[in-house]
Amino acid sequence: MTRLDRREHQASSTRRRRERRGRLSELLAAALLCLKGYRILARRYRSRAGEIDLIAVRGRRIAFVEVKRRPTLEAAEAAKTRGQAQRMARAAEQWLWRHPAYRDHEIGLDALLVVPRHMPRHQPDALQRAHAF
Repeated sequence: MTRLDRREHQASSTRRRRERRGRLSELLAAALLCLKGYRILARRYRSRAGEIDLIAVRGRRIAFVEVKRRPTLEAAEAAKTRGQAQRMARAAEQWLWRHPAYRDHEIGLDALLVVPRHMPRHQPDALQRAHAF
């Protein structure tokens, strides 16, 4: 195995580990939302505008949720960006266009922070400030 082959193998192995951690974090986030009374409508919704990790509804509120997994709470907080909130809002608008039954619901752009050895932290409307519907 050449040095380049080893480097590519290592990179693909790292990618797979990150992918598994991301999926596990999203599963934990979905479980927490379910415990809070939300029903998960979609996971990993993708559109041309962007991706939404989780879409959940509770009563008349629909939450478009970005899951952030980081080693510390501070790092997870810092990972929330204005550009990401805007892409997520555009993707949410597209999802709502395709699902008219939810258009009159209260809309939330939420964040759910996952930090090792801590309970996931749900932050309703955390990304709302960056984008107004």
